[in-house]
Amino acid sequence: MNNSPLLLTNVGQLLTVRSVLGNSGPRRGTDLKNLGIIHNAAVLCLGGKIVSVGTTKEALRDPWLKNNRKKVSEIDCAGKVVVPGFVDSHTHPVFVSPRLVDFEKRIEGASYETIAEAGGGIRSSLEGVRRAEKQLLADKFLFVLRDISAHGTTTVETKSGYGLTVESELKSLEAIREAAGHWPGTVVPTLLGAHVVPKEFQNCSQKYVELVCKEMIPQAARRKLARFVDVFCDKGAFTATETAQIFTAAERNGLRLRAHLSQLARTPVQPLLRFNPASLDHMDHVNGDDIAALAKCDTITTLVPGANYFLGLKEYPPARKLIEAGAPVALATDYNPGTSPTLSMPMAMSLACTHMKMSPEEAIAAATINGAWALRVADRKGSIEPGKDADFAVFAVHDYREIPYWFGMNRCEMTVINGEVANPH
Repeated sequence: MNNSPLLLTNVGQLLTVRSVLGNSGPRRGTDLKNLGIIHNAAVLCLGGKIVSVGTTKEALRDPWLKNNRKKVSEIDCAGKVVVPGFVDSHTHPVFVSPRLVDFEKRIEGASYETIAEAGGGIRSSLEGVRRAEKQLLADKFLFVLRDISAHGTTTVETKSGYGLTVESELKSLEAIREAAGHWPGTVVPTLLGAHVVPKEFQNCSQKYVELVCKEMIPQAARRKLARFVDVFCDKGAFTATETAQIFTAAERNGLRLRAHLSQLARTPVQPLLRFNPASLDHMDHVNGDDIAALAKCDTITTLVPGANYFLGLKEYPPARKLIEAGAPVALATDYNPGTSPTLSMPMAMSLACTHMKMSPEEAIAAATINGAWALRVADRKGSIEPGKDADFAVFAVHDYREIPYWFGMNRCEMTVINGEVANPH
């Protein structure tokens, strides 16, 4: 890590997303709109951490800075917008090939379930990952990491889940660790052995669940390859009872919990909330009871509108109902080869604004501080405050609302990760 001081000056709008006074938890309700904006701002970083935040005028009067100016790398942001580095809390990046046949079949009118039943969907990605060398998977993932940082993402959750054998799931997690070691950002690895039931276990899903619980989870935990265990709890995947069984095994092995839930059909959230999962993701089919329960806890509802867009769905998750009830929501890309092949958080934010009626302020908070809460790294990530990691994205715009406004293009000019410039254009 580069320990030389870094100073950003002349920031037109600095979106600190700093903590609201008296609120130490994830953002909810109207607090989602409080971005803590400082105009004509400056940020001083040292040793990869944020040291001070304020106006450029205040920074240049600082006695320490006056005495050490020659040692400081200074970036004049020339009136541009600076936001906390995005926290993409839901991705599936370890795969070999895009699913182009699925893409064409969907255009022709086939549903997600029909494609899966015909051998497409998640199962069609298994063979490539099972055959691939670990280094190939690592190289592909490192390319993804460099691409996402060019779009402003500095922290990313990364799932296995396209091997579904003990060997290939651990290989995927090893590839994640290998690539993460060559990227300055933060990677949070997740074991998604319970993605779907592989065809060799068709009609005997309980045997596969036991394999996940007794072999995959203990080995991943023992080798420190994962921080979380995820389960796809939905129609055509795993039941709530099987999910509880997997969650129990994960807890027993010291791993934290998250789940894909209610994407295709409703699964009541209350039985799973007793496990205190960090996040429940997708959540397209939730009712009033689910929303009320989510509003009472710190489990984040992570919305992934890229999947709804790419699947051509008319309905999107009920973001407004969730926010107005006080449930904490995050945004993520759901980057994967079948249903959301985008790694752009600004694109996810744009979809959230246009299709889920989230305001630009809500979308930014959901993509930063609440994404950090979804990964339980909010003590270090997701806002621009003294003591936190120096992760920023500099956008070549003059108003933060332009970030979700300009969809399908990348306005991120520079990303700073742990105090180092990662991708100057």
